Amino acid sequence: MPKTCHNRVLLLLAFVGLAACALPFVNFAPNRLMSGEGLSVWQVWAISPLPLALALVGVTVLSFCAGRVPLILTLMVCELLFVLLAWSAGLAATHLATAETPLARTSTGSGLWLWMALCLLACSDAIRRLTTRPVWRWLLNAQIWILPLALLFSGELNTLSLLKEYANRQEVFNDALAQHLTILFGTLVPALLIGVPIGLWCYRHPTRQGPVFTVLNVIQTIPSVALFGLLIAPLAGLVKSFPALAAIGIAGTGLTPALIALVLYALLPLARGVLAGLSQVSPEVLESASAMGMSASQRFWKIQLPLALPLLLRSLRVVAVQTVGMAVIAALIGAGGFGALVFQGLLSSALDLVLLGVIPTIALAVVVDALFALWLALLKGKNND
Repeated sequence: MPKTCHNRVLLLLAFVGLAACALPFVNFAPNRLMSGEGLSVWQVWAISPLPLALALVGVTVLSFCAGRVPLILTLMVCELLFVLLAWSAGLAATHLATAETPLARTSTGSGLWLWMALCLLACSDAIRRLTTRPVWRWLLNAQIWILPLALLFSGELNTLSLLKEYANRQEVFNDALAQHLTILFGTLVPALLIGVPIGLWCYRHPTRQGPVFTVLNVIQTIPSVALFGLLIAPLAGLVKSFPALAAIGIAGTGLTPALIALVLYALLPLARGVLAGLSQVSPEVLESASAMGMSASQRFWKIQLPLALPLLLRSLRVVAVQTVGMAVIAALIGAGGFGALVFQGLLSSALDLVLLGVIPTIALAVVVDALFALWLALLKGKNND
């Protein structure tokens, strides 16, 4: 009788990984502007197919095993395979750089990207099955990145084309990071100062919810590029009428219209989060608090706000991640950030420069999301205690 598969997700990921062997492991190009030629894993490093094959066989076998031990082994194997794949790419780039011209570039291929993504998915699935506690899940997901970050900072990957691009533009990259963080915090603070009072006002005056959310919904449906463009003319006219505004950095293009547009986009999820959080508080709880002699202010700060805080944080989490992504588009009107690198790379047909803007944006969004996830996990653990 055939053995039953206990983890179909892991088995599917193993089969997809086997199919990924047909994709290029790295791409080798004579310079940064050319797409280059795809090289298979056995063409760039003769040893790497063996551990890759063993890992695929091991993961396939583990998918038929039940219990915590196979899950822990799956997590360990996929973590090590992730690091091995990254190290293999750096080793291949070093070998090709010594064999060819100094202008040659070696970039990660689609097969390598797919394998690394499959490793992360397998790790995530194993962690989800191992524990239901949010804090432990967060810690297990966070420890996945310890070895890859150590490998990155060790310099073993410096011969990859992406890191060569970073070395050539390190000051520009640091400025872009500072600008992106400025856009993020410059959006979140005003959005909270405006969105939370709007949500409170709608909660206390239910008849006003319809018109308010209609306006916020209309703003949300406007494409970001269009909203950025719509703000240029009014702001330029305002600065022309009041030249003193230019002295404090307000202009028709750049950071000002970007922040205004991003704050407008953030109002709907924040206001809805506040309204939903306050509305979920049971009237019986508030009546009991009133019977105990609590004032309206005490009921809000000691009962309503703590109970509504998880929903508000989830809304703020969505806004923060949304802002990190939309800030890239803001580079079209001169706001800077990682979007400037992306569009500069697109205009010059330099894929590495595009990735130098795209990958940090994704990483920043993941970090922001993870920090909010940790906050919510700690808050949930505190409430359970």
